[in-house]
Amino acid sequence: MSSVRPWRTIERRQSRQIMVGNVPVGGDAPITVQTMTNTPTEDVGATIDQIRRCEDVGADIIRVSCPTEEATANFDKITKAANVPIVADIHFHYKRALEAADKGAACLRINPGNIGSSERVAEVVRAAKANGCAIRIGVNAGSLEKDLLEKYGEPCPEALIESALDHIKLLQDHDFHEYKVAVKASDVFLAVAAYHGLAEAVDCPLHLGITEAGGLIGGTVKSSIGIGSLLWAGIGDTIRVSLSAEPEQEVKVGFEMLKALGLRTRGVRVVSCPSCSRQGFDVIRTVEALEKRLEHIKTPMSLSVLGCVVNGPGEARETDIGLTGGGNGKHMVYLSGVKDHHIENEDMLDHIVRLVEEKAAAIEAGDAVAFDPHAVAAE
Repeated sequence: MSSVRPWRTIERRQSRQIMVGNVPVGGDAPITVQTMTNTPTEDVGATIDQIRRCEDVGADIIRVSCPTEEATANFDKITKAANVPIVADIHFHYKRALEAADKGAACLRINPGNIGSSERVAEVVRAAKANGCAIRIGVNAGSLEKDLLEKYGEPCPEALIESALDHIKLLQDHDFHEYKVAVKASDVFLAVAAYHGLAEAVDCPLHLGITEAGGLIGGTVKSSIGIGSLLWAGIGDTIRVSLSAEPEQEVKVGFEMLKALGLRTRGVRVVSCPSCSRQGFDVIRTVEALEKRLEHIKTPMSLSVLGCVVNGPGEARETDIGLTGGGNGKHMVYLSGVKDHHIENEDMLDHIVRLVEEKAAAIEAGDAVAFDPHAVAAE
């Protein structure tokens, strides 16, 4: 595809690869999508239930906060129940990191601004080595070290980068190299500038995020601008979209970012119009219903839903299945870019769901492939 359309090419920054449990991060591994539970970790059942929901929508790695000794007391039950690697989120109390490492954490997230002395970090490194844990250095503009704030006067890209480099050196001094780094800020400009600078300074995997981004809509927009611009520039090996919303939503938004950039595919990619008075059916409600009814589809494929024939046929030619609004309640259905048949209003939803499910099953069985109009053009 890139030889035909070079403007689609994203050249990823070359980083070395580490393992978070059984998931590779960095190098040529797929960019992973993370989220974080918001249940009390002490409530093991509720936490596992939430982890299951996040796994169902595709989370590759899930972070769990460990603020108390009670939170780590049954942490092994959580790590054993999870089907994806669990990252233990550690702030202030370094002993929680030691406990979580002993109880199956695949990675320890520590913040250099509040973890404590170099001696405490050394203990965390020893625990990580002994248990095969990775470490994520989590620099955050809201909790920078006091000496850096005094030096720079405020959180700035240089301060975030210096904090990260200082902590990297500390890990390297203890001969520990299985680490990834984040330099997060709620200010998009600050975070993006810091990540660009850090990407040039180190070869380790980078964990992207715009921290405290906001609610579902505002946070999605803000994160998409920040994380999306970095991914487009080839920077980033794992992402977490920080939303004041349920963690499943973070995962969905993360995958939509990657899908939009062609960096990963999962489930049905929906192309749909905003609708107008030309629409032959209620596009908004139709798309809402289809997205909900097709959430169980994990197979990468595409579906276009457009209300009229202005752009409908053109978009349908680019997707596995296309639905274009027609007159008198009769609409056009396209299969693999070709007009195939008509469908009546009352049968439309069930019919499209069945077509998607059948195509997904055929792809999974090896009897079909997802439609790629660009490959056709290349031939």
